[in-house]
Formats: sequence, C-alpha cells, structure tokens
Amino acid sequence: MSIRRTVLLIAILFTSVAGMAQKTIHYPGKLRHLDLLFVVAQQPNAITEVTSGLGDLEIDHVGVLVKENGNMKVIEAVYEGVRETSYEQFVMNNRHILVGRVGKGLDKPKTLARLHSLLGRPYDFVFMPGVETVYCSELVSECFVDQAGEQLLPPVAMSFHDAQGQITRYWTDFYSRRGKDVPEGMPGTNPGEMSKRENIKIKYQLRQFAK
Repeated sequence: MSIRRTVLLIAILFTSVAGMAQKTIHYPGKLRHLDLLFVVAQQPNAITEVTSGLGDLEIDHVGVLVKENGNMKVIEAVYEGVRETSYEQFVMNNRHILVGRVGKGLDKPKTLARLHSLLGRPYDFVFMPGVETVYCSELVSECFVDQAGEQLLPPVAMSFHDAQGQITRYWTDFYSRRGKDVPEGMPGTNPGEMSKRENIKIKYQLRQFAK
C-alpha cells in the first residue's frame, strides 16, 4: 500500500476532546502552515505523569507543520535533535494527533525563520532554558512570535510533581544521575500544558486505525 493511500486511511475525527471543532479532515485536508501537531501518548509515561493536556489527554510531544513549495513537513525537536520530518512519516509514527492553531498575532515569516535557524540543534535532555539545546515545546515557545518578536507562547513554571504535589521518583532520580536538582518551578514549557493555552485553538484530531 502506498504512503499516500495509507495516510488517507488515517482517521479522522473523534469527538472525545472537549471543545474540539466537529470536523472531518483528510490528507492534505485543511491543515495550515504552522499548525501545531500535538502527539497523544499511547500509554502514560514520566512526562504525562506530571503534566496533562487538553481534555486530560496524555500529550507528550509537539511538532510544527510547515508548508513550503507544495510540500508538507514537520519541524520537531526529538532525541536526534531539531529536524525536518515528512508529514506522512510524522503521522505514521504517531497514532493520535491533535491539530492546534495559534490565534491572532502570529508573524509567520519571523516564526518560520526562527524554526529554520534552530534546525540541527541538539536535543535538550535536561529541559533547561536556552537554545543551545532544544526540546519539543521549547522549540515552539522560542519560535512562535508576533511582529515585534515577542513570544506568543512564553515559558511558564515547570512542574515535575504528581497530583499529590510530590516530585516523582523518576524525575528525582533522573536529575540526581546528572548531578542536578529537579528544576521545579523554573521557566519552561511542556506540550500538554501548551495544548491548553488560550491562544491555541484545537481544530481537529487525527487518529490512525489502519496501517
């Protein structure tokens, strides 16, 4: 089966997320340049244990859809670093995706230029401020700006604690092995929290049910 046919079999809209537009989308559908692609994890993990996404979905990654010269690709920060991935491959790699769109004020040329400038940067495995290394939602926060160059999705206080307010054992051990304190409350971002920002509207969701 061709990639195009496979992607056409990727499903479409489900209605379980509160406030989501009730629309069906097909490849290439109505996706727009610089839409945000929020990935819903297949099972809980260390990130989703301490953060929650829209509708309490377990969102643990985000990429940026880029439409250039008739092509669709996704710029994302993954373990290999900041890279471009074909839209088809991104969707095949991720079974459940929410499509978000930033509201008014986005300067698309500036945002795209910033995204391109960070291609090739190493991944930030310790989630600290600065763009020498970059993690997924930090890429979005750093690049999505208005005409004045101001961030539209600025950092918030990071959270590494569970529902009881306790920093989880995973993150305590994670930073201890690296000789660091858990950066609880430091400026940062995460894809789950970002999916709930007031200036992001979730337009669609894609869910893969066929391969």
